[in-house]
Amino acid sequence: MMWSRGKKLGLVTSLLLVGGSLGYLALGNFGENLVYFFTPSEVVAFTPDYYHKKVRVGGMVVKGSVKTRPDPVGMTFQLTDGAATIPVTFKGIPPDLFKEGQGAVVEGYWSKAGQFHSNMIMAKHSEDYMPIELRRAGVELPKKDFMKTLRQ
Repeated sequence: MMWSRGKKLGLVTSLLLVGGSLGYLALGNFGENLVYFFTPSEVVAFTPDYYHKKVRVGGMVVKGSVKTRPDPVGMTFQLTDGAATIPVTFKGIPPDLFKEGQGAVVEGYWSKAGQFHSNMIMAKHSEDYMPIELRRAGVELPKKDFMKTLRQ
């Protein structure tokens, strides 16, 4: 089948337009929407340039630090990486997997008052699935260090 010069030019132009459109959708505004991941040690060292900018912070929820409040619905707790601990205020209902002593990633902003204000919590669930029969038999899997899994 012979293609005329006009059809070839139209096909190439169409392919370039489709490819350019897909590239723009995939990469356009990517930098504006990118959210970086920090540890509590990095957050306490923030300069004023980072105040009130959307960031994510990952760490362990300090045991005994979770305090719920009914109005507005939310809670306060502390998040640590072992070296530094930051206070977190959360508005909303936390996920079911959120617990003291467990890993969590919070999204929000750091204020100059030294408080992290979160609007989203992503609780880290255990990666150690075990059938109920083994659990009943008393078999335990080794625990992994949460902070090590964040750095991989």
